[in-house]
Amino acid sequence: MKARTVGEVMTDEVVRARRQTPLDHLARLLDLHRISALPVVDHDDKVVGVVADTDLAPGCAATTTAEELMASPAVTIHPEQSVSDAARLMERQGVDRLPVVDEEDRLIGIATRRDLLRVFLRTDEDIRRQVIDEVLIAALGLPSGAVAVSVRDGMVTLEGLIHRPSDVPLAVRSAWRVEGVVGVVNRLEPGIEDCSLKQSAGHGKS
Repeated sequence: MKARTVGEVMTDEVVRARRQTPLDHLARLLDLHRISALPVVDHDDKVVGVVADTDLAPGCAATTTAEELMASPAVTIHPEQSVSDAARLMERQGVDRLPVVDEEDRLIGIATRRDLLRVFLRTDEDIRRQVIDEVLIAALGLPSGAVAVSVRDGMVTLEGLIHRPSDVPLAVRSAWRVEGVVGVVNRLEPGIEDCSLKQSAGHGKS
């Protein structure tokens, strides 16, 4: 059982500011991209703080910079951490977005509350139907009902016989990529059809 990670749901392209970014440019960035906050990075792209739209008070001087306005240190998260960890951190810190950083604190993405909610706000039946229709039938070409699919709290269980052994890991990987899936239990059994066909073909040549 594997939990979805922040790296799988984050947005790679991040609107950012530098320490010296002036107030008017910060306001334009927030308005243009319709975001409530943005990370501030140094010359190495390391996150040093976050500026929120609520920090841009009317009384601020035009010469005010991001460094003077930002909240520091920034609340960040690493890509290998789970979506659940990110959701708890957002709730605890009262923020709607988390800069995602590598092991050297360099900015590599952004995870928003909306990104995380997309994982959780799907019914189990929605997920089950997509796994059946798009993964098993459309992608793998399996007949309807060939594999039993059950979903509980985003956890998908696949059970049944698949005649092409190579389709077993493919089915698991593809099911895992379906939005809202938090884990896949593999109870699939590879068939022996491939081997039988090869043996028959071999006998025919002799």
